[in-house]
Parts: sequence; structure tokens; C-alpha cells
Amino acid sequence: MSFGVGIIGCGLIGQKRAKALGEGRLVACADIDEARAKALAGNSGAKVFGDWRGLLTLPVVDIVVIATLHDSLAEITLAAIEAGKHVLVEKPAARNPTELEPVMAAVAARHDVKVHVGFNHRYHRAFRKARELFEAGALGELMFIRARYGHGGRIGYDKEWRSKPDLSGGGELIDQGPHLIDLSRWFLGEFTEVQGFAHTYYWDMPVDDNGFLLLKTAKQQVAFLHASCTEWKNMFSMEIYGRNAKLEISGLGGSYGVERLTYYKMLPEMGPPETTAWEYPMGDDSWSVEMAEFYDDIRLNRQPAAGLNDAFEALKVVEKIYKESGYDHCP
Repeated sequence: MSFGVGIIGCGLIGQKRAKALGEGRLVACADIDEARAKALAGNSGAKVFGDWRGLLTLPVVDIVVIATLHDSLAEITLAAIEAGKHVLVEKPAARNPTELEPVMAAVAARHDVKVHVGFNHRYHRAFRKARELFEAGALGELMFIRARYGHGGRIGYDKEWRSKPDLSGGGELIDQGPHLIDLSRWFLGEFTEVQGFAHTYYWDMPVDDNGFLLLKTAKQQVAFLHASCTEWKNMFSMEIYGRNAKLEISGLGGSYGVERLTYYKMLPEMGPPETTAWEYPMGDDSWSVEMAEFYDDIRLNRQPAAGLNDAFEALKVVEKIYKESGYDHCP
């Protein structure tokens, strides 16, 4: 079965999704800038819409990919579910957890519809290998995670849509932060205690440019996370510590540096560990691997591995830190 895919939001992420459809067929594109939708459709024969509502009426659309600004993610996802479409919605899936509640209720009422949230970092080669090692018991019982994710913005960054809380729902914490939170939950499980601080240090904008998180599970396992858009040199680093070994993931390709995974195995005599490293200098295939898994989810009638509940839990963390940090203006 080949799926007909409609993309709503034809900017950078929508374009990445279009290139990673694999066996899927691009059958419709929608964007408030209709010229951008036409450009994405190209010579594919896909129908073009300036209003996303028209796309949802097409019987040929089986799956809707939603890559719009944060303020419309939940609204469009809900409408797509009600139209009987499967959905891949980009993270964070909403501006706050309250916006996601009716979406989750709609999915619960329609078991024939699958919704996947675009936490594509789970599908990077380094994380796929890290998860394999973790599930094989190579780390032993996990103790804590330490991670940093950041970029340096660009001239005019504080005037872009991400700096407007009504459109974005917040700043760096809701932008790159959900990836760190989701990856940490993926390994450690649910967080029962949330502490953190968000602040605007550099950029002239009403949203945060740095978010610091200390998240704790019921077993006292900790995720110590930092998301920043004052990093200046783009970087990604996550270290996963077990009683028997440590995993270190660095880089995401491109401006973030070559993607690497290093496995440090503690020896009985301790001292320098046994070290194995994998390097992935090739192009990022996370988008296509994620999409292929979603096709299988639909065929096999199984729940997507990264779903609305994962987005909901990440947004609960973000919301709590925003409130405690005085960013009450965020929706």
C-alpha cells in the first residue's frame, strides 16, 4: 500500500519531510504563502492550497504532515484527526499541554487514526545504536543523563516568529528543549520532579534564550539539561550514565559537527575504560527512517513510538519551568 501524503507548512521542515517520504506519494501541499506550496509541489502533480482546510477534504490524502508555526499545530492536528487522516505533527505539537488535551481526546475516540509527533532525533543513527546498546543491557542500571543542545541564532533572530510568544509559545526551552526532554524520558522514563530556570540573557525578545532543567524520576535518576540559543558554535552533546558503562552522543551532522557515538565500558579493575566509537559522517537519514516507521505503524495498527503523550509530557515540563521563571505571558 502506498500512502498519499499532504504537507501543511511548506517551509524548511516541510521541505525536509517532502524529501524523506520514501514510499509515500506527495499528493497535496498547503501554505499561507501559496507560492511556497507551489514550489514544494513542483512537477509532482500535487494539488496546491493557500488554506490547509482544503487539503483535508481530499480523499487521496491518507497522511497529513503538519510543519506550521507552533500556534496552529494543535488546531490543524485536531481537524485532520476529525477528517479521518493519519497525522505526523512536528514537535512540540502545541504551545502548551492544555492545547493538546482535545487532540488527545480525539485520538482516543478514533482508534483508526494514528498520530506521530516528529521527535526525529530519536531516529539519528547514533541514537538508534545507543538505544540498541541500552536495550541489550550494556549500560546496566541507568543513573543520570547530562545533555546540552544549542545554536547561536543569527542577525535578526530576535525579530523572527520564534521570538513572539503568541506564535511560538516560548523561546529556546520550547524550541530545542523538547528534544532533550523527550530523549531523556526515552531512556530514563517518567519524571516525577521538575526543577529549572529559563531566562533571556542576550537576545532582545520577550521569550527565553536559555533553559536549564533538572528532572528527576521516582528512582532518583536525574536528567541535567541545557538548551541555548547563545551557544555561538552550534553543538549537541548527550551523555547517558549507567552503573556499568557510559554512552556519549555528540554532533548531529552539518553545523553541529559529525555525529558520533562513544561507548565507555567500565572494567572490573576500573581505571581507563574499554572504549568503542562509531562515527556517522554520512547524511542524516533520521527523517526517512522516522517516516518509514510511521508507515509501518499504520499498516500494523500499532501505536507510534513517539506520540502525543510524549509531546504532552515534554510540554508539561516546559510549562512548569516557564511559570516558575516568570514567563506567564507565554500561552
